[in-house]
Amino acid sequence: MSLVRVENVSKEYLLGEQRVTALRDVTMHIEEGVFLAIAGPSGSGKSTLLNLIGCIDTPTRGRVFIDGQDVSGRTPDQLADLRARTIGFVFQTFNLLPVLSAAENVEYPLLQLPELTRKERLERVGRLLKLVQLGKYAHHRPNQLSGGQRQRVAIARALAAQPRIVLADEPTANLDHKTGEGILALMKDINVSLGTTFIFSTHDKKVMARADRLVRIEDGQIRMLGVRADARWLVVDERRRRTERAAQQAAREKA
Repeated sequence: MSLVRVENVSKEYLLGEQRVTALRDVTMHIEEGVFLAIAGPSGSGKSTLLNLIGCIDTPTRGRVFIDGQDVSGRTPDQLADLRARTIGFVFQTFNLLPVLSAAENVEYPLLQLPELTRKERLERVGRLLKLVQLGKYAHHRPNQLSGGQRQRVAIARALAAQPRIVLADEPTANLDHKTGEGILALMKDINVSLGTTFIFSTHDKKVMARADRLVRIEDGQIRMLGVRADARWLVVDERRRRTERAAQQAAREKA
């Protein structure tokens, strides 16, 4: 069973009096444990798709399933509980609370889990900061950390509730090349060692180069689904293949 299923999903917004279609009839399945990149230009719909998978938004039409459960019709409180326990988020602007230390930022989402004692929370926070190589910076506030260190805190926070899915929206956009590479290597290591599913929204070629699954989206529609095979992308969307073959055939006949 796929961990995430998006079935015939469309998303429309009202922009003033104009209705804008951000996604149009999108269908995709995501297996557990993948390192997947949703790639496309600005305005293509990739962040909208990420928000639907993350239960931050709901589709206008279609259904979204997380671990076999249809989440499309759930209440805001039900979606909030699902996010708290199943999905972690990493943002390009870090979104750390400036008045809290690194350790307190990582602990913050755990305060929503009443089954954890304070001792258990602190032990988990310590393990996570060690995992992202920031153990000695536990008491530093965000303004005392570099951009790369802040993103590592954000990754630790995303992992705090031991989610099955981590969604990362342009996580390297505000980082220099070397720091971005280090952050990607860290997330890939976590993906391999913990089996956590990572789903990225990106136009960064570095992210795509590390992904083992690739979704290309343009104008609110999926244009290509691919899997990594021997350092190249193997297209697995048969609709795309048929369209390309038809276009090639038409071009040959026209020539």
